[in-house]
Formats: sequence, structure tokens, C-alpha cells
Amino acid sequence: MDFETSEEQSAFAQTARAFARAEFAPHAAQWDREAIFPKEAITKAGALGFCGLYAPERIGGLALPRLDATLVFEELAAVDPSTTAFITIHNMATWMLGTWGTDAVCQRWGEALTSGAQLASYCLTEPGAGSDAAALKTRAERQGDGYVINGGKAFISGAGSTDVLVLMARTGGPGAAGISAFAVPADTPGISYGKKEHKMGWNSQPTRTISFDNVHIPADHLLGAEGEGFRIAMKGLDGGRINIATCSVGAAQGALDAARGYLHERQQFGKPLASFQALQFKLADMATELVAARQMVRLAASKLDAAHVDASTYCAMAKRFATDAGFNVCNEALQLHGGYGYLNEFPLERLLRDARVHQILEGTNEIMRVIVARRLLDVNTHDIPR
Repeated sequence: MDFETSEEQSAFAQTARAFARAEFAPHAAQWDREAIFPKEAITKAGALGFCGLYAPERIGGLALPRLDATLVFEELAAVDPSTTAFITIHNMATWMLGTWGTDAVCQRWGEALTSGAQLASYCLTEPGAGSDAAALKTRAERQGDGYVINGGKAFISGAGSTDVLVLMARTGGPGAAGISAFAVPADTPGISYGKKEHKMGWNSQPTRTISFDNVHIPADHLLGAEGEGFRIAMKGLDGGRINIATCSVGAAQGALDAARGYLHERQQFGKPLASFQALQFKLADMATELVAARQMVRLAASKLDAAHVDASTYCAMAKRFATDAGFNVCNEALQLHGGYGYLNEFPLERLLRDARVHQILEGTNEIMRVIVARRLLDVNTHDIPR
């Protein structure tokens, strides 16, 4: 077991840190305040390979291990969790397209997506199918040499501003086995987008509903085979859960760094806050929780890279723990800033608002507990994750 990063991994992290400080830090507060989707900055990230970190090489991706990708995402999220979270979703959708897409699909979108010139949205959730994703109702009926899609999706990141939709739709009967995956051009006739949602956080990326009204796509836009869509979606979400957990770790690191600096700068009762033992203990607990969360995320990423039989369970554990711990660290860092932490001149309230949704999306933390408990109580297995 080697907990040290390699020279190459450290170089990726340092590049991401420098990029975030130069391209995200000066603008993140404005993007949040004015709900600006920073496509130009995302394209610049793509020029460094950050839009196709683990996408296959056949579409121009770097094909990096998931562990390496977490190092990049953490550094970006320490400055701007919202924009970084969209980049992780784009990476997930791009990987799915590059892994299961036909040659025609990969030629049309592959390099455009890995370069950041075009962007992708992941479309699974529906108004009536959130945690129970296998109950989705959007249908794709085979007609002639293509499919006709009808239905609707909800809470779709980037919707209305992206170029391709990685869509899960029902081609067969009820349940998971009836779901298939598709690559759908985002401007296809029959697609309409709802209003941009007003959210607590994640304001630098638009969130909208999507409606599909007799949307025609070619048959070669099917990803994988019919009936494989739910399996593809869940494989995507294993990585997506690591990604979002990493964004929480990054946000927590950014908050911890701000709190450390503030405790040295702020004076009360004639001495710096850093000299008060109660605050020292609080900071120590925050750092301990953060390191534990980071190591759990990296362990899950390593399990996923190794195709471990319990990789999904580790991903669920890491997502649950890191998003809870990350939010708590952000909250404690805000508290250490006192009233200043509540002002938007400081980054704490933005980091807190952005981190909160991580406990909800990519499977709620309650569903993560269901996944872990189901594995632990499976009577057909004897070993437990360790």
C-alpha cells in the first residue's frame, strides 16, 4: 500500500491548482452571484485535458485512472466546487459516450467533448424517478432506421447550454432491464428546455427540465445494446459518486485553508484566534475529518480502477462519508469566521452552499446507505468490504 502520489500525479495536481487559481479564483464569486455558466473557462480546462481525464483515447481522452482524476478535481473544487462539479459530470458523460458509443457517435462528438469545445449533459433523473431511477418513463420507440423519444427529464446539469445529451430511456418493459442509453443532439427538433432553476448553490451551472416530444434520432445513437442502459448508467454513477465526493473534499480543503489563514489574522481579546485552544481543537478535528474523507475517496477510486467486485459499495461509502464530512468542514470553517463567514465577500458561504447538494445528487446519502447495507446483509456472500 502506497499512500504517496507519483511525480506524474503530483504534476497533474499542481497544474490543476495553478489553473484554478488563475482561471477560477478571480471569477468564481461573480459566476455564483450572477449565475454565469463559464463555458470559456471550461474550454480552457479542456485544453489541459481536464474535460476528458478518464475518457478513452479513441475519442481523444487521457484514459487516466479514476484515482488520478480525483487529484485534478479536488484542486479545482477547492476554488470553485460548482464549476468543477459540472466538469466532472461532463467527464462522466463523455466517458460513457466514448466507451459505449458507435463509431459514428464517437466521430461526431468524441474529440469535441474531450477538448471542451462541446459539452455534455447526463440525463437520468425524471420528475417521478429520482432515487427510484429504474422507474423512469421516458420512452424511445424503434421506428424504421431510428428511435422516437417522448418524455421528460428533471434536474439536468447544463441543460440548455450543452451540445449532447447522454439519455436513459425505456425501450422495453418495466424495471431496469427495459432501459437503454442514447446520445442525443441537444438541439434536435422536439426537444424543449424549462426555465433555469433558481438554486441554493451550484449557480455557475444551469439546471433545467428537458421535454422530448417525438424526438427522432438515428439508430446508431444507441449506446451499447438495448436493455443495457441502466447498467451503463450505474457504471457511470460509480465514477460520478467518486467525482462528487472529490468535489466535497476540495470544497472542504478550500474552506480549511481559509479558516487557517483567518485564525492567524483575526485578533480578539488582544491575541490571534489561533492561540485559543478551543479553536485549535476544532481546526484539528476538521483536518482529521478531511484527511479521512480524502483517503476513503482515493481508496474507492483505486477499487474502481482495479474493477474490484465491491467497487460500487466502496464508491457508495466514499460518497456518503466524504460529502457529509466535506459539508461539515465547510460549516465549521464558516463558524470560525464568525459574521464575516456569512458575507459573500468571503468564499465560505459559497463553498457551503455548493457543497450541500453533494449529499443529494448522484444518489442521496440515504440511498448510499441502502447500497452498503444491502451488500453487508447479502446472505449469498461471506466476505464484507474491508
